[in-house]
Amino acid sequence: MMVPAILAAFLAAALLPGPASAHGGLSNYTVGETWYRGYDPSTPPEEQLNKPWLTQRQWTTIDPLFSPTSPFLACNNPGTAPPSSIPISAGEVITAVYYYWLHPVGPMTAWLTRCPDDNCNAVNLTEAKWFKIWEAGLLDGTLELGTWYQKSFQRWDGEPGLWPVRLPEGLGSGRYIIRHEILSLHVGFRPQFYPECAHLEVTGGKEGKGVEGEVPSEYLKVFPGAYDQDDESIFVDIYSEENVNTTTYVIPGGPIWEGLGLDLEV
Repeated sequence: MMVPAILAAFLAAALLPGPASAHGGLSNYTVGETWYRGYDPSTPPEEQLNKPWLTQRQWTTIDPLFSPTSPFLACNNPGTAPPSSIPISAGEVITAVYYYWLHPVGPMTAWLTRCPDDNCNAVNLTEAKWFKIWEAGLLDGTLELGTWYQKSFQRWDGEPGLWPVRLPEGLGSGRYIIRHEILSLHVGFRPQFYPECAHLEVTGGKEGKGVEGEVPSEYLKVFPGAYDQDDESIFVDIYSEENVNTTTYVIPGGPIWEGLGLDLEV
């Protein structure tokens, strides 16, 4: 289902009854003026799976994942592949749309993986190699009282939270999976992971140029595996006495490689 973005707020609100509205999640996507409906965990799966409008991988609950070693860390549980992809050009902006996001603390990251042979449905999510294309964390102040991007992204006026990410201009044309992850740190030493994935059909890129051989191996990550069990950026108590004056935060998952012509401004 593709509709002008100006109808997105009305339609998405109508499509998100019950607990999904109360908690929040990645509800849909926009590219330019076109809106793409996402999966809704509060709607029966038989009304969504294999429907030609579905471009997002299945996630069956609004509850988070609590472990960096979860087998579902890549694309949530169960991560069933959709039948369709979002058309987008290399260098274009895709906006993830969230409703009623409640958590204010923690980093947000966006990742891509190239689908071998342009078959995203056959991708083994636990073996896929992802590279980070966007990140934001603590913007100013201390860990507890400062402003995180996650907090500034929240909306309390009934409008959705919008998370725009620009694809690298140097991508090769073909099919990719985009992964959005919010890591919430509002409970000490109990991180909450909220990943969601959608399929992309990238056009306007460099023909014959894929990720293989382009992104250095140290920037390619697997999920689970990208995060360490003792990572202090994940297992942290922002309310502890030792962090009362901490004003720096290292976003987990390693740095962004900018060799594909990334432009973080949108």
